[in-house]
Amino acid sequence: MKIAVIGGGGREHAIIKSLKKSPEVESIYALPGNGGIAEDAECIPIGALDLDEIVKFANDEALDYVVVAPDDPLVMGLVDRLAEAGIPAFGPTAAAAQIEGSKAFAKDLMKKYGIPTAEYEIFKDVRKAAAYVEDCKLPVVIKADGLALGKGVIIAKTREEAREGIATIMEEKKFGSSGDTVVIEEFLEGPEVSVLAFTDGKTMRPMVSSMDHKRALDGDEGLNTGGMGTVAPNPYYTKEIADECMKRIFLPTMHAMNEEGRTFRGCLYFGLMLTKDGPKVIEYNSRFGDPETQVVLPLLDGDLFEIMRATTEGRLDEVDFSFREESACCVVAASDGYPVSYRKGFKVTLPKEHDQIFIAGTKLGEKDGEICQLTSGGRVLGVTETAATLPEAIEKAYAKLAEVHFENMYYRKDIGKRALEALSE
Repeated sequence: MKIAVIGGGGREHAIIKSLKKSPEVESIYALPGNGGIAEDAECIPIGALDLDEIVKFANDEALDYVVVAPDDPLVMGLVDRLAEAGIPAFGPTAAAAQIEGSKAFAKDLMKKYGIPTAEYEIFKDVRKAAAYVEDCKLPVVIKADGLALGKGVIIAKTREEAREGIATIMEEKKFGSSGDTVVIEEFLEGPEVSVLAFTDGKTMRPMVSSMDHKRALDGDEGLNTGGMGTVAPNPYYTKEIADECMKRIFLPTMHAMNEEGRTFRGCLYFGLMLTKDGPKVIEYNSRFGDPETQVVLPLLDGDLFEIMRATTEGRLDEVDFSFREESACCVVAASDGYPVSYRKGFKVTLPKEHDQIFIAGTKLGEKDGEICQLTSGGRVLGVTETAATLPEAIEKAYAKLAEVHFENMYYRKDIGKRALEALSE
C-alpha cells in the first residue's frame, strides 16, 4: 500500500520507522518530512497545514492511507477532508480533535461526565480573569485555551506572576488567538504520567506509559520545551493505578466523546497527575505525543499499520498486539539556546548504526562539498535505546548519543533520573 505521514519531526520519524516494518506498506511519503526522514520515506515539500495541497497530492498519487500526526491539521479538519475525498486516514475528526483544540471544551467535558481533573474556571474577559487571581489559591495554573505548541501553560506562584501570565496570554497575545480564552485551574501535585491509547470509539487499548522531561535544564530547571527526553515505562504507573485509570478516566472519556457525537478514532493522549486523591487528567492530546512516541513505539510488539487501519475502520478489538516488558530511554539533542533562540545550519554526524535515532530538525544541504544533514530546528534529534532494564536503556542511550556530533549541541544529562529514584524507593 502507498501511504503518507503528515508532519516533519521526531514523532513522525518514529512513526515512519515503525510503519516500514509492516509487510503491507510498500511506499511511504512524508509531508513535508525532514533531512533524516528522507532516509526512510520520500519527502514531499508540502506543509502540514496546507490542507488543500495535501488532499490534492493524496488524490493525484492515489494514496491508500494517510497518517495525520500533528495537532494543527487534525483540529483544522484534515481527516474530514481526506474522508470526503475517499481516502482513509488515522486520526480524529475536527469535532473529536477539539478535546485538544480547546482546553475549555476538555475541562467542561470532564466536569459533565465526572472524569477526575483539577478544579477550574474559564474566562474570556481579561478583567474578570485578573480579578479572579487576586484571591484564588496559589500556586495557580493559567492555560491558553487553544493550541500553543505545548507551551501555552503558565504556573504562577505569586499574584504578580498570575497577573503577568494573564497579560501575556490575553493582552500581549503571545500564543495568538489561542489566548482569547483562558482556563485557570488549581495546581495539582504528584508524579506526572503520559499514557497514549489507541481507540476506535468502541475499544480502548492503552500503550506503555512514559515519563516526559519538559524543562530545558538538568534538575527540571529552565524554560518549558517540547520535551528534552523521555523514558518508558513510568515506574509510578503501577498495575493498580492503570486499572483505576481505565475505569475512571480512559473508558469514561471514550464514552463521553461518543455521547457528545464526537466519536474519537485515533491516538488519544492522557496527561495524568497521580495526586494524593488519585489520578487526575492534566490534559488531553488528540495524537501521539512527542517525544513519548520515540520510546513507546520501539517497545511495540505488533504491526503499527494494521493497528492504525483497524482503528480507522472501527475494528480495533480484532487486532492482537502488545508492548514488550522492557524499558526505553530517549535523550533529545537540541541546539544550544532552545527554546528561545539558537543558530542553525550545522552539519550533523550520526553513528553508522542509527536505526533508533529519530530526526526532528534537520534539512539536507551542502557542507564542504558534501550533501549532508544540517540543523534546522531547536530540537534536532532524539536518541532512543531499549534494554531489559531502565538503567541499561539509559546507559545505552547516552553511549549512543556520544557518537552524535553537531556544533552547538545541547542535551540534558539527567534523563531518567527521577524514574530511577522512583524504582529505588
